[in-house]
Amino acid sequence: MPLTQIPLTERTGKFMHITDIKIRRLLHEGRLRAIVSVTVDDEIAIHDIKVIEGDRLFVAMPSRKEQNGIFRDIAHPISPAARRQFEDAVLDAYQRELARQ
Repeated sequence: MPLTQIPLTERTGKFMHITDIKIRRLLHEGRLRAIVSVTVDDEIAIHDIKVIEGDRLFVAMPSRKEQNGIFRDIAHPISPAARRQFEDAVLDAYQRELARQ
């Protein structure tokens, strides 16, 4: 059973299902708060997702630094709605893990 489902597009009516979220590491110093892995549709895993504390908690997708010094996401939700739902699911799992500690 999926933890959450995210509409792929309004046109198709299809959904991406987040089937697992693992909090790989919790951190208590600095802005980085957690390293997370997410499984989608029991088919693909996205590792090195970061929970970062700034003005608010937010989710940073895995990225790499290019030669020009700019960081570019390796994988990310395309639509704002998908990004919001993905971030909500990750932050909810993070909060549950904190409460469990």
